Amino acid sequence: MRIVDLSSPVDASGHEPDPVVHEVLTPRQGAVHMSTEMREHFGIEFDPDELPEGEFLSLDRLTLTSHTGTHVDAPSHYGSRAHYGDGVPRHIDRMPLEWFIGPGLVLDVTGQGTGAVDASHLDKEFERIGRVPDPGDIVLLHTGADAWAGTRRYFTDFTGLDGTAVHRLLDLGVKVIGTDAFSLDAPFGDIIARYRATGDRSVLWPAHFAGREREYCQVERLAGLGSLPPYGFTFCCLPVKIADAGAGWARAVALFDE
Repeated sequence: MRIVDLSSPVDASGHEPDPVVHEVLTPRQGAVHMSTEMREHFGIEFDPDELPEGEFLSLDRLTLTSHTGTHVDAPSHYGSRAHYGDGVPRHIDRMPLEWFIGPGLVLDVTGQGTGAVDASHLDKEFERIGRVPDPGDIVLLHTGADAWAGTRRYFTDFTGLDGTAVHRLLDLGVKVIGTDAFSLDAPFGDIIARYRATGDRSVLWPAHFAGREREYCQVERLAGLGSLPPYGFTFCCLPVKIADAGAGWARAVALFDE
């Protein structure tokens, strides 16, 4: 089996609207910390210099949102009330894991500019690649935006899906839609500009708000989709089990049988 990594890193050195704070406790600092903890909490005296090379274990402390790096959005991210099931959107720790392992299907929207494509564009892509998604397929949107990851442009210049496109995929039985962009919706600036020009509320984050009407998940901030064929691989993106969270980080990969 060949494994292709499709994940973007959590990187404190890159630009983020919500900056990442990454503090590292070195193995030497870990030894001193351990010695202090043992004395204060257990009454045990231990000289850290007695450890091999005077080192214990390193420790990373991170401050970040659950939407940093490659992650899966749960239905509870889209709103506090759902218009399906019992009306209570599910958090990421309650989503079925089988949703996140399945046949992958890559749709190309590179060259479409900043904004959102509609269902007609997806239909043209289906015709171009000679395949329509089957129920349970995981559809991945190749925008090319991952080339700007770590910069301000990554958050302002990319292509998303409008409401018609999302519902077209959901009508076909798709439960998970992924993108290599910051969001499955168009960039914030584009959305607000179109809303101010038209007064049409349907342009306000339609891809996310569709999740209030129909249960589905998004995988955002993928990378490397341009290296994949349109289909013929298994996509896997198991989200971290964060209790009562609207999203969870994921290590997304494509699996090829060889």
